[in-house]
Amino acid sequence: MTVRTINLGEAIVKEEESHIDISKLRQVLKENGFELLDDRKTQLIEKIKNTIVEVVHQHESIDLHINWSHLIQEKVGVDYQQLSALFSATESITIEKYIILQRIERVKELLIYNELNLSEIAWKLGYSSVQHLSSQFKKVIGLTPTEFKKVQGQDRKPLDEIGN
Repeated sequence: MTVRTINLGEAIVKEEESHIDISKLRQVLKENGFELLDDRKTQLIEKIKNTIVEVVHQHESIDLHINWSHLIQEKVGVDYQQLSALFSATESITIEKYIILQRIERVKELLIYNELNLSEIAWKLGYSSVQHLSSQFKKVIGLTPTEFKKVQGQDRKPLDEIGN
């Protein structure tokens, strides 16, 4: 088995035989820091998370003043109401709360980089105002963005631990 590419949420493999050796695939993925998700519900949850992380953290060109429910439904290919119920039941957190946590983590990152002011960060991440960003930040983190900046990001979490 040859693994051609491994990306967040998918792996493309070339198999010379007529079937894939699942245990071998699990091992190759594990060696590369990934795991095989073979349960449909788990796959849907990961697609939702990957979509949110990708949009919030990796796409500079996407306007975050978006309709998240439409975007997630389009990317995952399942009715948003079903996805929302599944996500809440499985993760013990709503999709909306997960998006907020990811956005706040991105705010923390941008504050640490110190390249943008708070108004620019608020606009970049789709907040209606600096006040909205600041109040949400304080509610989640317990500090204002300014207070957080003073402690230089000691409260950062790895992306895959957000929401846990």
